[in-house]
Amino acid sequence: MIGQDALKRRAAEAAVAEVEDGMVLGLGSGSTAELALHALAVRVAAGLRVSGVPTSARTAGLARQLGVPLADFAAHTRLDLAIDGADEVEPVSLALIKGRGGALLREKIVAAASRRMLVVVDESKLVHRLGRGAIPVEIVAFGWQATFARLEAAGMHPVLRRATDGAPFLTDGGNHIADCSPGQIDDAAALDRRLRDVIGVVETGLFLGLAWRVIVASAKDVGWLGPEQPPT
Repeated sequence: MIGQDALKRRAAEAAVAEVEDGMVLGLGSGSTAELALHALAVRVAAGLRVSGVPTSARTAGLARQLGVPLADFAAHTRLDLAIDGADEVEPVSLALIKGRGGALLREKIVAAASRRMLVVVDESKLVHRLGRGAIPVEIVAFGWQATFARLEAAGMHPVLRRATDGAPFLTDGGNHIADCSPGQIDDAAALDRRLRDVIGVVETGLFLGLAWRVIVASAKDVGWLGPEQPPT
């Protein structure tokens, strides 16, 4: 039986095989994205010329450690390819939930700036409908209690994410995260709009219309969901 880590590594390597010389990449956050970064570093060491915009301070630090060149939006407002993981994936729509690692705002900025977003998961992340777990919602730290109350009133059943010391978790942007559990999501776009209408909400973990292709590793093989051809 192949373990989950081995499945993630297999999918990450398949994603990095899509990277071409000269690309400017979006470098995702989380355990699967870090496996992809390790695989990318191997190709860079072998002569591949790329640069990457990181979605978190942790990803930036790992890239420097591995020798993957970094870039920023001051030099590149449009990226060629973003490689990232996901917490939940709808196989038909390619709608995603992301952000349980705490970097959803920067991940979405990078995804939206990329011509293609390549998502890397193992088969355990596939769901019939989003909402199996919580939706991370990034909220402004100032007045978070009032924002939290508005989310509660909207039926989102939020739980404030906390750091290991018990203090409210802080994103790289200095915001908090409310993990919301509205249940199975039948209309993700409508829910996304409802959440965005709450004053104090910065961004939601619903990634809709952003994924180009999802690479899925199973115990049998590595497959993919999405179109044959990349967008122009």
